[in-house]
Amino acid sequence: MDLGLRGRAALVAASSSGIGLAVARTLAEEGADVSICGRDKERLERAHREIDACGEGRVLSTAVDLRDEEAAQAWVDHTAREFGALHVVVTNSGGVPFGPVESFDIPAYRSAVNDNLLPHVSLSLAAAPHLTDAGWGRIVMITSESLRQPHRGSGLSSVARLGALGFAKGLISHLGSAGVTVNILAPGFHRTPILDEQYGPAVEERLAEVAATIPLGRIGRSEDLGAIVSFLSSEQAGFITGAVLVVDGGNTRGIG
Repeated sequence: MDLGLRGRAALVAASSSGIGLAVARTLAEEGADVSICGRDKERLERAHREIDACGEGRVLSTAVDLRDEEAAQAWVDHTAREFGALHVVVTNSGGVPFGPVESFDIPAYRSAVNDNLLPHVSLSLAAAPHLTDAGWGRIVMITSESLRQPHRGSGLSSVARLGALGFAKGLISHLGSAGVTVNILAPGFHRTPILDEQYGPAVEERLAEVAATIPLGRIGRSEDLGAIVSFLSSEQAGFITGAVLVVDGGNTRGIG
């Protein structure tokens, strides 16, 4: 299926590793020009080379700390200038420490909001004029399944990421008449570097325990999410907006 992304200009946040990198690779494979960012310049250079080998589109890589809204704005504007337009914006951020809500103090909550909510806001607001000028656009916010089903160990994530849902719902009416859709992707457990760091030497054992609780019996792959983001960014997804797509192997049992 041709997703209509060839020649489109895409921006993917926090894309030097993990889910962001997988998304950027998939968009490049579909023929899009892809702008990536990260804080670690060496890791960013490796990601640039990897993405550049995936397709015929251009790759732009920039060192950006997304917690700095001025830097985020500058990155968005630079991407639009270099590519001549901006069509697809994938907002993404790093993870937060695990633990129940009562185990964190106010500064930890403030950091979680700064790290996990505000990058979605700043990037989307910076990109909105470029998307409306293009008359066609897609915003996909990558959050977490904790947005739909909070876990005891995801206290900070559950609080910070819920704000992205309220923000996205506010954007859909503002941008809809310009042909711009806004959707949220809420992934569950996927094998990414952050899980290796979190679980340390016991990572394989811990992930096996988690997999046993998931109806599909396995941990997700980052490549799966890349394919879903590409679809939400496509021509075919033009009538999907304001949706929350949970991708967690059936782990979220709630209705509604």
